Amino acid sequence: MSVLRDFDLTATLECGQCFRWDRQPDGSYRGIAGGRLLCIAENHTEEAEKDPFWRVYFDLDRDYAAIRDELAQVDPVLAKAAAFAPGIRILQQDPWEALCSFIISQNNNIPRIKGIVARLCQAFGEKTASGILCFPRPDRLARENEEALACLRCGFRARYILDAARKVAGGQIDFESLRTQPLTKAREQLMTIVGVGPKVADCALLYGLHRLDAFPMDVWMKRAMKEWFPGKQPEDFGPYAGIAQQYLFHYIRTTASGERSVSA
Repeated sequence: MSVLRDFDLTATLECGQCFRWDRQPDGSYRGIAGGRLLCIAENHTEEAEKDPFWRVYFDLDRDYAAIRDELAQVDPVLAKAAAFAPGIRILQQDPWEALCSFIISQNNNIPRIKGIVARLCQAFGEKTASGILCFPRPDRLARENEEALACLRCGFRARYILDAARKVAGGQIDFESLRTQPLTKAREQLMTIVGVGPKVADCALLYGLHRLDAFPMDVWMKRAMKEWFPGKQPEDFGPYAGIAQQYLFHYIRTTASGERSVSA
């Protein structure tokens, strides 16, 4: 048995940042990333700890305790939210998969997002030698049309997926440059994709490019910022704004009286 400090597997995989992980009847998880399959359970993370790919994917070498200490100095409300779910980590996912997945996530729920992603992989993904179904490459999807994507049952999102694939495959969207550009410029670049607004752009930056300064804003987070942090902007949370966002988002989602609990 292995117990990693500051790593809550369930909170990390169920917080809405990834869509190719499935909880098994015994409570373990089965997931695919980077053409690799992993079966992992809470307190049984030995394989992820030993494999360099999974160590990076789960961000296991980052000191999240030190980050929480830094965030706690920003605001006492944030300190309490961070203490509520200290084991959440930001996954280092493939940037194209993250961008495409969060385009699919618009006006959608997690079971349906997972279904669309699974159908996308089944229809257009390549299989590895060991039979693992990979997420389809952008150049593969760039050749298709909306009719070809009808099997995904993703509605209006088909046009967005195709435009994203063509811009990534054609080089108009360069993930490596997005890693180092100022956040505002990187966001604006992603928003040149049809159907990509600020929230999807920030999700792609945070979960696909590990831009920890990105702070996705949905209805929940807008409410939290207005009621808990009046006068503050996401950039006020500093270089770890994205981690702060996850602590706050998880707190709001998992406590029926999050607002009252934090202010109590």
